[in-house]
Amino acid sequence: MSPGDFSLTEEPVLSRNALSRDENRRLDPAYVRDTWAEARVVVVDESGRTPVDWEVEPGREFREVDAAAWDDAAGRGGHVRTRAGTDVAAEPPAEAVLLGEREGVPYWAVRVGTERTADSDIFTGEGEWADLRAAGAFLDPLGSGLLTGAVATLNWHDRSRFCAIDGTRTRPHNAGWARVCDNGHEEYPRTDPAIICLVHDGADRVLLARQPVWPAGRYSVLAGFVESGESLEACVHREISEEVGIAVSDVRYLGSQAWPFPRSLMVGFHAIGDPEVPLTPQDGEIADALWITRDTLRAALARGDWGTRGEPDPTDGPVVMLPGKVSIARTMLESWAAAGG
Repeated sequence: MSPGDFSLTEEPVLSRNALSRDENRRLDPAYVRDTWAEARVVVVDESGRTPVDWEVEPGREFREVDAAAWDDAAGRGGHVRTRAGTDVAAEPPAEAVLLGEREGVPYWAVRVGTERTADSDIFTGEGEWADLRAAGAFLDPLGSGLLTGAVATLNWHDRSRFCAIDGTRTRPHNAGWARVCDNGHEEYPRTDPAIICLVHDGADRVLLARQPVWPAGRYSVLAGFVESGESLEACVHREISEEVGIAVSDVRYLGSQAWPFPRSLMVGFHAIGDPEVPLTPQDGEIADALWITRDTLRAALARGDWGTRGEPDPTDGPVVMLPGKVSIARTMLESWAAAGG
């Protein structure tokens, strides 16, 4: 085992999925037709929101309640509210996506709020609408899998209405898991891989960085998109070097999580860097970067998401606010903090 080696202490929240995916069902017209009466449908608006029910009502808008407070109060108590298939349409709409099946119940997703939705009343009486960024960390495994899959595939459909080969219009195929153009060319949902890497010194310090658009004090680990013809590990070395000007070694895989904004897959790693090497933040990409101790990180984690449990005192050390639980970055940081003595 390498110095400072560790693993994730829990599954990233958007990786939880209680659905069974089966390509054979998507390709079976009889299954699609005959099971629609028992189907449940996730409705997603143009902002990526869906109705969510809560086991315990928050004391204020749940978007302002940090993950630690919710865990203390009621655990992950959010449930995506689905609609009966026959309430949405008499048969699967052309733009609907078959997400999967659980305990014999097929689950679909549809976009609402556009001309593609026949039933405008689908918006009414649905409780509070929330998106993945706000509610993803608090959903149960079924709801997490439903909304993550729905947002990812519907985003792809919205951006794939013309064929990349000949420019003709495309139409949905295979229960929403392909599109076919007028000349028969098929296209399938795209996923753009990105690496996200926790750099540490193999002992007691971790490297954090801040994007220029983030408020002062808000930090996370480093990340970047994989280039064509590049391996994941090569991307780790390149991105860290480009963004903060240091070399890393001993790159190790941690885990992955879908990030459908609009269609990314975050692939998590950790690697070792040298804190004695001066940091050189990339102009326009990184506002500043710093090394902090494990104790400082633990204190920042205890404050909750993005400082929602009170701002730290700058006299106690660096002002650090961390990403929320919906991000794999939070899981990585929590896991590294827990690995030390």
